[in-house]
Amino acid sequence: MAQNEIQFQKGLSLHDFFKDYGTDEQCEQALAKIRWPDGYRCESCDHENYCYIKSRKVYQCTRCKQQTSVTRGTIFHSTNLPLSKWFLAIYLISQNKNGISALSLKRQIGVSYPTAWSIKHKLMQVMVESDARYKLSETVTVDDACLGGRLSGDKPGRGSGNKQPFVGAVQVNAEGHPRYVKMTPVKAFTSYEIQK
Repeated sequence: MAQNEIQFQKGLSLHDFFKDYGTDEQCEQALAKIRWPDGYRCESCDHENYCYIKSRKVYQCTRCKQQTSVTRGTIFHSTNLPLSKWFLAIYLISQNKNGISALSLKRQIGVSYPTAWSIKHKLMQVMVESDARYKLSETVTVDDACLGGRLSGDKPGRGSGNKQPFVGAVQVNAEGHPRYVKMTPVKAFTSYEIQK
């Protein structure tokens, strides 16, 4: 039997994750590449020369002396938590198919429960905001489905009491491969709800 290409696509192993993002310095370098893909540019004067003040982890423009950090304007800004713990939390949340509890996150990254809860919710909020920026276009396929289990003594199928109906839409490319997906919970599979 053939394997599902989507389900068995290559991912990032935990070993490879630690090799690439195991230290705070590696995480900072990764953020710097995202922030300045073509190299450092001062946000004030667009100058490209800088000095790095290691004790404060800031980049200072050699022309206007403007200082900035790679975490400025991100969810990591003013955090006391090492970037390597933030990156590990991102990895664990994004790689876990069934989600991860704050308690499990606490144990795996070595922080207090309130910190783990806060990290998880901040990261989930960032994912929601990122997702909201994308609009499906071109070829989009839509289907309805239910999510949830069956209550003891309840009827099976769509009419089960604890199933959440939702509509899923997938943008596909010219070859029919999925690009983006949007899922929206609905109250019921009625024309009115689906039209909304």
